Amino acid sequence: MARMLVIYKTPKDPVAFNRHYFDVHVPMASRLPGLRRYEVSRGTVVPIGGARDPCLIATLHFDSMQAIQAAFASDIGKQCAADRRLLAPNDDDVQLFLFESSDVKSAA
Repeated sequence: MARMLVIYKTPKDPVAFNRHYFDVHVPMASRLPGLRRYEVSRGTVVPIGGARDPCLIATLHFDSMQAIQAAFASDIGKQCAADRRLLAPNDDDVQLFLFESSDVKSAA
């Protein structure tokens, strides 16, 4: 499996951010080809260590890094990337991480 982790910094207008994120961005991103699962944080995000003022964390699950690349090369992927700029106009407003993942312990 591969993941895309997106950490959004608290915006100037949280109400407008949430409205746009859940009414526009989530439905759009849910159409990404190859997307297996889409999770978002709920409630307060508690930073530990070097995190800076996070308000929302999204985790998108794909089969592989190649699947992530293909998803964002698609028309809908390009639209999602452009829309992300509306949610977080400055690069300092968001952190993005792509990584392969594996289970080290299954839940009992």
